[in-house]
Amino acid sequence: MSLNVAVFGAGGRMGATVCQAVADDPDLELVAAVDPFHAGLDLRQVTGVDLPLSLVADAEALDGLDVDVVVDFTQLDPARANMLSLARSGIHAVVGTTGFTDDDIETFRSVFTRSNCVIAPNFAIGAVLMMRFAEMAAPYFEAAEIIELHHDQKVDAPSGTAMLTLKRMAASSEDWIPDPTTNEVISGVRGGKGPGGIGVHSVRLRGLVAHQEVLLGTTGQTLTIRHDSYDRSSFMPGVLLAVKAVGDRKGVTVGLEALLDL
Repeated sequence: MSLNVAVFGAGGRMGATVCQAVADDPDLELVAAVDPFHAGLDLRQVTGVDLPLSLVADAEALDGLDVDVVVDFTQLDPARANMLSLARSGIHAVVGTTGFTDDDIETFRSVFTRSNCVIAPNFAIGAVLMMRFAEMAAPYFEAAEIIELHHDQKVDAPSGTAMLTLKRMAASSEDWIPDPTTNEVISGVRGGKGPGGIGVHSVRLRGLVAHQEVLLGTTGQTLTIRHDSYDRSSFMPGVLLAVKAVGDRKGVTVGLEALLDL
């Protein structure tokens, strides 16, 4: 039996890629595409997916449709509202929107009682492995910095992937040497400080997709762990994995690694 899937943010680049991936999967059926900026337009015109659907304006247009899972790749404020609406309706959610606070996550945990939710800052399986490797390496090094690089349409910085990497590294080791810089010739040149005082730098540049480099150093050696997504198709195996698994993951699951047993 196939799962009926709706995609929020279907008119964006990521949303269009999700629509195609869902349509191509024999175990899934794309039943709705939501995007207020393209409402009323034909799905084929907006996403290139050859299905007889028109994009609808908002979640209310799903009333009466048999939707099992919604995939949300919108922006932060509408995603917050979408999650509350889906929880009330008892529809499972797979969320790739980033920027949620700890308070947001706690709110979602309190409302997703009739259905489940998977929130992942990065659906690329290679990126999940990168975070795990950085977490494993952290206790063996004294200093670390993260450089995350994304396309020029990304509005939040640091990225959700960088923030999760910082939290996991800081939880893995508390013994980080302080930044030796005493004179910033240009204010902010040393980037920001995350948990544990670990440095983080955000690059936004046209031509990029999603990239992250974790630099770790100790006496006489460094370790570099890097992941690159060159195309949005790199996220689709993780998205499809989450869509198929969310029904069995009670409540709210944060991070794709939980579905990979990492």
